[in-house]
Amino acid sequence: MTSSADYVKIVEWSQEDGCFVGSAPGLFFGGCHGPEEEAVFHELCVRVEEILELYRAENRPFPAPTAGRDFANRLNEVA
Repeated sequence: MTSSADYVKIVEWSQEDGCFVGSAPGLFFGGCHGPEEEAVFHELCVRVEEILELYRAENRPFPAPTAGRDFANRLNEVA
């Protein structure tokens, strides 16, 4: 069974919004935000679990996992 650990979670500071923004590529982008980085990450993890529960409840296949694709180093290469 796929779990939230199979999906990359990104929390970054948004100068435009003046807060941290959390996203899970492949599931949703910019879906949670707030002034504290750790709180946004926690909310992001909860939202990913909730989204996966919706997929389970609707018997829909999960999106392809995004973890394990070395996103951190690949992002560094384009920065």
